[in-house]
Amino acid sequence: MKISLSSPALLVPALLLALGCAHAADLSPTEQNIVASIKARSPQALQLLEQSVNINSGTMNHAGVRAVGQLYRQALDQLGFATRWIDMPPAMQRAGHLLATRAGSATRGKRLLLLGHLDTVFEKDSPVQRWQRNGDRVRGQGVNDMKGGDVVILEALRALHRAGALDDTTITVMFTGDEEDAGEPIAVSRADMVAAARRSDIALSFEATMRNRAGQDTGTVGRRSSSSWELEVKGRQGHSSAIFTDKAGYGAVYEAARILDGFRQQVIEPDLTFSAGLIVGGTEAAVDAAGTKGQAAGKTNVIARSTLVRGDLRYLSYEQRDRAHATMRAIVARNLPGTSASITFHDAYPPMPPTPGNLAVLDVYSQASSDAGLGPIPALPPGQRGAGDIQFVAALVDSLDGLGVAGNGAHSPDEDFDIASLERATIRSALLIYRLTH
Repeated sequence: MKISLSSPALLVPALLLALGCAHAADLSPTEQNIVASIKARSPQALQLLEQSVNINSGTMNHAGVRAVGQLYRQALDQLGFATRWIDMPPAMQRAGHLLATRAGSATRGKRLLLLGHLDTVFEKDSPVQRWQRNGDRVRGQGVNDMKGGDVVILEALRALHRAGALDDTTITVMFTGDEEDAGEPIAVSRADMVAAARRSDIALSFEATMRNRAGQDTGTVGRRSSSSWELEVKGRQGHSSAIFTDKAGYGAVYEAARILDGFRQQVIEPDLTFSAGLIVGGTEAAVDAAGTKGQAAGKTNVIARSTLVRGDLRYLSYEQRDRAHATMRAIVARNLPGTSASITFHDAYPPMPPTPGNLAVLDVYSQASSDAGLGPIPALPPGQRGAGDIQFVAALVDSLDGLGVAGNGAHSPDEDFDIASLERATIRSALLIYRLTH
C-alpha cells in the first residue's frame, strides 16, 4: 500500500502508522500478541494498582501487608503458579513473604527470579492519600515504590500466560513483606530469597525506573550498599578555661569535630558516601537502642567528656568499603591531646556492583524496548541508587533492577507515578521475560 504525504494533515498520522508497522516487524507474532494483550488490559491493570494502593501496607501493618499479598496471590494462582506464604519468626515482628513458583524444562531458557515488595513506608496512621488521580498522574501510598512495579510483574506474566508463553518456563516470584525495613537477622529474613536465587540464573527486580537527564527510563545494573557506623569519643572533663592545654586536652566535642572533618577531606571517592546523621556531646551523652534519639547534658564552662555520633556509609564494592574503613579508622586513631576515640561498622545491605552479566541482561531489555517502539534503555549510574532487595542475590546471579513504573517523590507525601509508564514498563518486562525464557 502506498501512502501519499502530500497533505500536511495526513503527515503525522501516516508517519505514526509507518513507525508502528516498522516496530511490529521487529517483534515475533507471539511477541505482538503479548503486546496487544497488555494494551487491551491497561484499564484493568490500573484498577488492580488502585486496589493495591488503597490497602495500607506499612511494614509494621502486618495485616495490611498480608492483604496485599493475598491480592497478588490470587492473580498468581490463576496463572498456574504454586504459591505459599512464608511466615517470619514472631520475634522478628514482620509479616512474612509471598513466594510463587513455576517449574519448567531444565533445558529451556533461563530460570528467572522476579522480585517485588508488598510493604511501604506509610504506616497505618499515615495521613498520606492512598489513591488520588490528577490527569495522567496518580499520587498514593507506595504507588511507585513499589506497588506499580508489583503490578508490572503480574500483568507481564498474565500477558505471557494468555499467549501460551509461560508453558514450560521456570519462574519464581517473590514479594517480600519488609523491604522498607528488613527484619533482623537478615540471614533469616532473606534466607528464602537467597535459596530461590540459587535455583535461578537471572534476577529481575521491579523497583521504579529512574529517568536520566535526557528524560529516558533507565535500567539499574548496580546499587550501593547500606551500612552504618558508630563513633564514640572521650575527653577529660575539667574547667573550660584550661582547654587546649596538655593537662586538660581538647575535649570530646573538638575531637569528634576533627574526626568528622577528616572523613570529609580524606574518605571521598566516586560512588562512596558517608553521613553523620546524629551527634550528641557534653558532660554526659547517650543514644537510644534504635540509634535514632539522643540525650546530652553539659555546661559552657565544662570541657565535654563524651560525644557519640551515628552515621551511614554506602559503597559499590567490598574493596571500596575496606578502603573507607581503613582510612576512617586511621583518622579516628590520630587523637588530639587528652582524648580517645573508637569506631565500629555494621553492614546491612550488600553492594551490587555493575558486572558484565548485569549489562548483558540490560542489553536484552533495551533491545526489547527498542523493538517495541519504546526506545533504548541506558544504564543508570550506580551511585544514583540506594539499597534494595536485589542486592541480597546479586552476588549469586546476573541481576537487573528498575523495571517498574516511572514516578516521583518516593517515600514522601508527594509520591506519584505516570499512568502511561505502567503499560510501557509491562510491555518491556513481558518481552524481556519472554526472550530470556525462550
